[in-house]
Amino acid sequence: MRGADRDAAFSEFVAARQAHLRRIAYALCGDWHRADDLLQTALTKLYVAWPRIRQQGVEEAYCRQIMVRANIDESRRPWRRERPTDDLPDIGAPEPTPVEERSALFDALQGLPEQQRKVVVLRHWLGLSVRETATELGINEGTVKSHSSRGLAALEAVLAPQR
Repeated sequence: MRGADRDAAFSEFVAARQAHLRRIAYALCGDWHRADDLLQTALTKLYVAWPRIRQQGVEEAYCRQIMVRANIDESRRPWRRERPTDDLPDIGAPEPTPVEERSALFDALQGLPEQQRKVVVLRHWLGLSVRETATELGINEGTVKSHSSRGLAALEAVLAPQR
């Protein structure tokens, strides 16, 4: 299929089915603005696959499938779980740790054995769970707990006199 023929066939399909596909998108998400976004995403992906899909004769089904999957993907995005509110939190962001304290912490971390340092950083700096840390490092959960406990105790021993 030549480029001009491809574009003409695609334009003809869009002109004939756009209103119907937009209503399907609205039925999926319940918002006309999001429906327009879904349809635009679907038509973009359809255009890319147009020569293959056109030969099979499943243009509309392919477009519907893209819209369904794009709607699912969009609903999983983190900002979809945010809820606007008029209530502001009573407390502000915590004060940043002074540079001297951060330097002392990094020096103390470097003094830990390698495995303890990895566990302490993953668990307490990055906030991973015991299970996630164990998976990340390829060790048992009990090993994560013991390295975490020993590493924190060692950090406390080094940093407590400086306070």
